[in-house]
Amino acid sequence: MTYRPNSAAFGPPWPSRVPSFVYLSLALLVVALVLIAERSDPSSGLYDYLIARDMTRLVSSRTLASLLLLSALAAVLRASMRGVRIRGDGIEFRDIVSLGWPRVRRYKWAQIDRIILDQPQMIAVDLWDGSRAFLPAVNDRAGLAAALEKVAAARAIPVRGGRGLDEIPESTEFDEQD
Repeated sequence: MTYRPNSAAFGPPWPSRVPSFVYLSLALLVVALVLIAERSDPSSGLYDYLIARDMTRLVSSRTLASLLLLSALAAVLRASMRGVRIRGDGIEFRDIVSLGWPRVRRYKWAQIDRIILDQPQMIAVDLWDGSRAFLPAVNDRAGLAAALEKVAAARAIPVRGGRGLDEIPESTEFDEQD
């Protein structure tokens, strides 16, 4: 019987999420301006610019604010879906490549020849076909490295640059007392 680790997920680092949260805050600001303009005095400049001139626009200010908000929420969700997941049957990682197109890669434990932990920023895995796959940056690199090292020790996968597993302390419970 082989070792099947518990599922663990490691999300993206905080700096990669910041742009989507900035976009969400700007979208919320636009929604707030539209709501304030709708409730303001009809003689005010904000009402005139955002509400009264909607008749001549292709897209109304309310529709534009709704679309911006939906787009910002989608950006926050997409940014949070990056990361690495350790599953019972292998590793799954998600990253965003050019123009926001997602990339999902799955590798079974049997496909992994070596786990490389000695690089300062990245964790890599050498695969059975001679290629090397770099895992995306995560918010808890040390936790991911420890989890991968534990799985590697249980499945006899060589690790380069690991910190070593904590030794189980010897129990003195069953030792004979003199």
